[in-house]
Amino acid sequence: MPALVLLGAQWGDEGKGKATDLLGGSVDYVVRYQGGNNAGHTVVVGDQKYALHLLPSGILTPECTPVIGNGVVVDPSVLFSELNGLNERGVDTSKLLISGNAHIITPYNVTVDKVTERFLGKRKIGTTGRGIGPTYADKINRVGIRIQDLYDESILTQKVEAALEVKNQLLTKLYNRRAIEAGQVVEELLGYADRLKPYVADTVLILNEALEQDKVVLFEGGQGTLLDIDHGTYPFVTSSNPTAGGACTGTGVGPTKISRVIGILKAYTTRVGSGPFPTELFDEDGEALRRIGGERGVTTGRDRRCGWFDAVIARYATRVNGLTDFFLTKLDVLTGWEEIPVCVAYEIDGKRVEELPYSQTDFHHAKPVYETLPGWSEDITKAKTFADLPKNAQAYVKALEEMSGAPISAIGVGPGRDETIEINSFIG
Repeated sequence: MPALVLLGAQWGDEGKGKATDLLGGSVDYVVRYQGGNNAGHTVVVGDQKYALHLLPSGILTPECTPVIGNGVVVDPSVLFSELNGLNERGVDTSKLLISGNAHIITPYNVTVDKVTERFLGKRKIGTTGRGIGPTYADKINRVGIRIQDLYDESILTQKVEAALEVKNQLLTKLYNRRAIEAGQVVEELLGYADRLKPYVADTVLILNEALEQDKVVLFEGGQGTLLDIDHGTYPFVTSSNPTAGGACTGTGVGPTKISRVIGILKAYTTRVGSGPFPTELFDEDGEALRRIGGERGVTTGRDRRCGWFDAVIARYATRVNGLTDFFLTKLDVLTGWEEIPVCVAYEIDGKRVEELPYSQTDFHHAKPVYETLPGWSEDITKAKTFADLPKNAQAYVKALEEMSGAPISAIGVGPGRDETIEINSFIG
């Protein structure tokens, strides 16, 4: 059975956790392939709500093996805090696997992240301050610490000392901060080694062997397409590749083994942090979307910026990811509006533009061109089939599908695990 990729088709927070959890009972492995604890998934199981930040959503499904791939950056303290929280609630986390090649977020990465963002002032990126960006920078600069380094104290010490030679100069001379002692960092990191060891594995080998044995493997991206370091709204992006190509580099599974790429779309649009957002609303409608949709970041706790659906972004996500399907979430949030605007194009310098401009300047000045669709007032949370939806809700979904360029194969009509309409099966 080939692999599937599940990713966000907007700026993140689209409901990937719900989609992954929905598929969890049908797949053998769920793999996080990039990002760190700056990603947040909320999964509702029965009357229980789980907020996951670093762990794959599949950890809530007993039949599934959750995997943290080599493309993820791991803060051990956050990892164990999350594991402890799940264990206390009766969730078995013993099947978790973590790549030995995944990089560790060190205490000095967190410190550098926070002081740098504060130093930027009005030019800040909107980082979560959790050390994600500096850890990826260390990885690219080849001074990063990998999980496997915890099992060779000599190598670990050399790497930490090398990394701090430059960082301490930065902290003390530019930011007027205290230097960080290498020995303290090494001691803290070694303190995680024994507890981590049962989880550490050659995940590249395990996943490829699983696919050769016709196991079902689901790759789960954090954040969203428009936050991709290469293909997002740079520089207001994350430090890794949430797009479909990142699933290959972040796990060691080749692209020929991936058969479906599923994009998660909200029925409207949200964004956390700084950066351009053409359909953002600053009126009562924006506040209503935020309130009804519960739009507060799972990881950051920040209110999400809210706006109408942007079909230009959806088409772009289809293109750069090679999307085969969409999972449309939070359709129920739009219940009650008499009319619902949808952005079908942008106006830039007086010209109509129907595709995402590659220029940062053009995108910053893009104004949405709207078409208005009729709304509905009926409660849709009990709908089990597409035919159960009100006619106007059906028309809205069909319009979004046509504008976005890929079939909508599932629809979220409520936050619960079972509040989903499946139109086409993602597996098989």
